[in-house]
Amino acid sequence: MRIVVVGAVAAGSSAAAKARRDAPDAEIVIYDRDMYISYASCAMPYYIGDVIKDGASLAPRDAEHFKKVYDVDVFTEHEVISIDPKEKKLVVKNLKTGATFQDSYDKLVLAMGARAVIPPIAGADGNNVFVLRNMTDMYRIKEYIKKNDPRKVAIIGTGFIGLELCESLKHLGMEVLMLERLNQVTPGLDPDMADHVEKYLKQKGISVITGANVEKIGDGEVVLSDGRSFKADMFILAAGIRPNVEIAREAGVEIGVTGAIAVNSRLETNIEDIYACGDCAEQFHVVTGKPVLRPLGTTANKTGRIVGENIAGGNTEFRGVLGTGIFRIFDMTVALTGLSERDAIKEGYDVVTC
Repeated sequence: MRIVVVGAVAAGSSAAAKARRDAPDAEIVIYDRDMYISYASCAMPYYIGDVIKDGASLAPRDAEHFKKVYDVDVFTEHEVISIDPKEKKLVVKNLKTGATFQDSYDKLVLAMGARAVIPPIAGADGNNVFVLRNMTDMYRIKEYIKKNDPRKVAIIGTGFIGLELCESLKHLGMEVLMLERLNQVTPGLDPDMADHVEKYLKQKGISVITGANVEKIGDGEVVLSDGRSFKADMFILAAGIRPNVEIAREAGVEIGVTGAIAVNSRLETNIEDIYACGDCAEQFHVVTGKPVLRPLGTTANKTGRIVGENIAGGNTEFRGVLGTGIFRIFDMTVALTGLSERDAIKEGYDVVTC
């Protein structure tokens, strides 16, 4: 049996490792378009902020490790550009040379992850504008700070990544401005809870503006749609993520209502012998039973292991997510799980608060 995994961060590497344990005779290959694999993405803001000194420590398992320990062949900087489910073939592009070649599979795992959303903002392609989605992004940000010593940074978006970055950049002595399009920070929280977070950020010297529709960045400032402008010499886009599903869609794999790949409880797609896991795949919410997308590392690792087990002949079901998330901002720990009051009302539940 030949198993091909597309993607080698949390879900893909977990799927390959579990498949090897349960199917010792299988041939397993992983393709990933990035240089770095199986890394601790949640730690990236802390390397940028000098809390973690060694960036390489975030990715202790490289291609050589996977070959030596798991007998898995990992090809970094290789992108799967098309899938032929009928013939069970792939076209792969070597991003270093530009050459393409074909490969075949018996079982295919889609673990392409997600990419940062780039809002339609003038100047978003500037050389002082960054996203943080992978280790390549992380090193680019770190190198820019080292070379240019920016003093004022504008972070657009107040989700987990944006908030953790604001602490890290403040730790480096930078003035931090956070801009949120909605009328509250941390969109996953109810407004009264988010208010505590916003007040705490301001106590820590972070400037926060909600209801901010950013029109332009660059040339030393950020300009809002209401005409206000603020000085900044570095910009971070932290406005959410979008699942990488293009090659799956082109191959006829069903895309769900969330924009991620639709899967059943065994994490199988609508096409036989193709599985999906991690940030590119939908989950089911335990409370509502409806499809959701909760892109967290814990879920990616868990779904990867389930796929690896099922490919090897298991029959394990993924029971869904509660949407649990925990993050720290300075000395405040923020946690959420289940449905927010707002989402519960939207789903038709009678809500009791205390």
